[in-house]
Amino acid sequence: MSSLLLWLHIAFAIFTVGPLTAVTMAAPRAIRNKNVPVLRFVQRTTRIYAVGALGVLVFGVALGVVLGGGLLGKWYMTASMTLFIVAAVLIVIIDRDLRSAVRTLDNESADDDAKAQLGRIAAISGLLSVIWLVILFLMVVPR
Repeated sequence: MSSLLLWLHIAFAIFTVGPLTAVTMAAPRAIRNKNVPVLRFVQRTTRIYAVGALGVLVFGVALGVVLGGGLLGKWYMTASMTLFIVAAVLIVIIDRDLRSAVRTLDNESADDDAKAQLGRIAAISGLLSVIWLVILFLMVVPR
C-alpha cells in the first residue's frame, strides 16, 4: 500500500506541480502582449492544475499516515506541508489576479494595461517556483 501511495504522490507532483509552475510563469507574457484568449486559457489551466496539485498533499499525508512512526511529526514534513499551504494561498492570489487581468484587458479602454496584475503575477510565480524547490529539497535531503 505504501509503495502505491508513494507512486501516486510522486506522479501527482510531476504531472501537476510542473505544469502549474510553467503556466503561471507564462501568464506575464500573455499580459504584456495583451493576448486575452491566451490569458483566459492560462487562467483556466492554472485553476485545473491547482486543484490537481492538491493530490500531492493528500497522497503525501496518506503516505505519512501509512508509514507511521511519527513521520508526519518530523520537522521537514511539517515545514513541507506548511510551505505547500503557503503555495496554495499564493496560487489563489495568482488566480484572482489572472481573472482581474482578463477583465481589465477585455475592457475597451486603451488606458488599462493590467500592469499591477503583471507585476504581482510575475513576482508570486517566481516565489512559487522557489517554494516548490524548497519542498523538493526537504523531501529528499533531510533523511
